[in-house]
Amino acid sequence: MQVAYNKIHNRFKLNGISFSREELKEVAYSLIKEGAPWELSMGDFLLDWLSDVPTLEVMTSGSTGKPKRLTLQKQAMVNSALATGDFFGLEVGDTALLCLPTDYIAGKMMLVRAMILGLELYYVEPTAQPLQAARGRYHFVAMVPLQLVASLDELSRIKKLIVGGAPIPHALKEKVGDMPTAIYETYGMTETITHIAAKKITGPDRPFTILPGVAISKDERDCLVINAPHLLKETIPTNDVVDLVSETEFQWLGRYDNIINSGGVKLLPETIEAKLSPFVEGRFFVAGLPDSKLGEKLVLVVEGTPEEDLLAKLKASKKLEAFEVPKEVVVVEKFEETKNGKIRRAASLALLA
Repeated sequence: MQVAYNKIHNRFKLNGISFSREELKEVAYSLIKEGAPWELSMGDFLLDWLSDVPTLEVMTSGSTGKPKRLTLQKQAMVNSALATGDFFGLEVGDTALLCLPTDYIAGKMMLVRAMILGLELYYVEPTAQPLQAARGRYHFVAMVPLQLVASLDELSRIKKLIVGGAPIPHALKEKVGDMPTAIYETYGMTETITHIAAKKITGPDRPFTILPGVAISKDERDCLVINAPHLLKETIPTNDVVDLVSETEFQWLGRYDNIINSGGVKLLPETIEAKLSPFVEGRFFVAGLPDSKLGEKLVLVVEGTPEEDLLAKLKASKKLEAFEVPKEVVVVEKFEETKNGKIRRAASLALLA
């Protein structure tokens, strides 16, 4: 049974209050006229969603290129919400927390899920420490890794947490490994209307498992190809290099456009970064810089001040292959970021020039 995008579940609540479709429009107008700056985008989105137009426009985050505007079908967004509810076992009346900016698809979809699935949604300002302002216990919450780091002491208030927007660092996965909260790393993008796959990071290491209605394959570059007719009519080729574990599972290895060709050896930065994570404090990434002998040499780019003996420690490690050890460590005082906190690698590297 298909759920229409112009229907709001009769059990939906926003900050503890039930609203009809017309009443929710008044809430949207109020947010626009009287709300705090971060509430304006929520009001704008609600008005767009409650209009009779079957599509709406969203902006990509710009983490892998310039931000761009996309047109999405509202019915596809409903289908995405239903798949999420099915995958994570969400039930009518479950409490949820919106602590992501509604400028982007992840925040917008928390509202859509609540309106379609009949969740009781509470919202707070999308800060780095959202649980400081949120007072309740929640069945379902979405965060970015930065928010997860700042919320470790209060995670017991959350039953299921999805984390997206950027890969979760290895060190952070180790910190949450034995927590009672079910924490999932998600895979997706604006084009796929947030996540199309997820993996639980509490407990043993797992591959990503696709959500209902999704099929996956690989192209000649070993990059993931997504077929999700309930979201988009055409297949979606990605630049994500993967290993297909089964018809429904895959391991994410890194971005094809980040591959470094060093002396004929193709290096996936994200795979190497996962191995480097236990040795490096703070934020970092690896990249390729021009080299007269190798073509590109692998370098470790760190934010702030690294340990004096960091490179020696990496060279002495038995957990790294020889080609995975960076040739040098370079320092950037402050990484360039997108508006929602993702590192802009190319822009950060440009600061070295």
